[in-house]
Amino acid sequence: MKKYKAAIISEKPEIIDYVYTPEQLKEISTITDLYDGIFNKADILAGKLAGVEVVFSTWCIPPLDAEVLARMPELKAVFYGAGATDSFARPCFAAGITLCSAWQANAIPVAEFCLGQILLGLKGYFRYARTLNCREKFNQSMRGRGTYGETVVLIGDGAVANKLRELLGNFNLKVIMIPSRRAERKVSLDEAFETAMVVSNHLPDRNDNIGEITGAHLASMREGAVFINTGRGRQVREDELIAVMKKRPDLTALLDVTFPEPPEEDSELYTLPNVFLSPHIAGSINDEVHRMADFMIAEYKRFAAGETLLYEVKEEMLITSGQ
Repeated sequence: MKKYKAAIISEKPEIIDYVYTPEQLKEISTITDLYDGIFNKADILAGKLAGVEVVFSTWCIPPLDAEVLARMPELKAVFYGAGATDSFARPCFAAGITLCSAWQANAIPVAEFCLGQILLGLKGYFRYARTLNCREKFNQSMRGRGTYGETVVLIGDGAVANKLRELLGNFNLKVIMIPSRRAERKVSLDEAFETAMVVSNHLPDRNDNIGEITGAHLASMREGAVFINTGRGRQVREDELIAVMKKRPDLTALLDVTFPEPPEEDSELYTLPNVFLSPHIAGSINDEVHRMADFMIAEYKRFAAGETLLYEVKEEMLITSGQ
């Protein structure tokens, strides 16, 4: 396996230490000819990485614009230990630089998070959790539909939704996936919300998805249904969601994302008993972020060995348009 001249780049060195463990950094130094230190944009513009061939990074990567890339003329590949690369991908493509991202690694914890919420939602757990507050209520009739033969809808068809569908394959459930592009949909959102016991939103963060999920969709949901949002808050018309949750106490909304984030101080999202908030924790956090580093280390090994890459980013994969 060839040893490329490598560097670790970041505008915030502490983020590197958060994502890459000491053991992972040591492995990178073993399998590459690694420059000593962590380099930022100013370092690059000063010519300190003129001979570097590959770089490793994560969140807070220096802006890889044409000016920065011009000061790394030997750069052949970027290994980005995080998810979306839209903010810097196109200059890399224009310069013929291979770009790899841990987007698939970042999809795993979101899918696992949603799997847990879906299974609990189907059992009626969240509805019980907010109403079972005295001895007498232990005798109430079962509300959950259970996990056998029910319908779950996943809105979006990206990495998270596909990983979640794979995990749900371990259960006897009917899983319907709704593509993010309207032209590709065979099942409408109207039909999806009316049919499913759980609807989980995984739309990509694009401007054409703003307000995609309406109060009418939520109001049409079945008795005791659950709505999960780990996509983006702005994809849901939250004022309409609040109105529906007030009228339909049987429904449950599990919101890991909101708009704005966090909600305003006086938002009723904090006080509605059938709305459960979590502070954007579905994605990779703490121990989970090291998986992203592992993915990029393994990808570098494939690159250095001349093998097929698994996580290379192509322009058609970007979320945002070319405009």
